[in-house]
Amino acid sequence: MLRFLSTVLKIGLVSLITGAVLAEFDVSAADLLAGAGLTPEELAGYAVRTWQWALPNIILGSMIVLPVWLVIYLFRPPRG
Repeated sequence: MLRFLSTVLKIGLVSLITGAVLAEFDVSAADLLAGAGLTPEELAGYAVRTWQWALPNIILGSMIVLPVWLVIYLFRPPRG
């Protein structure tokens, strides 16, 4: 868990520094999106559509995976 948090903090710190450097050169997120041929509204729309597709599939998959995991967990031999 500590390794995961350390990685998340490192990524956050590098992202903050990179954002600060780009802001010094007057580069914005909208500029980068325009270079990719997208608008912030289109990107938000893609994110919403992705979430609307993924959430029902995550729930459906968990209805199978969680009971199977529980049965396997219950029938494992005891540790130590």
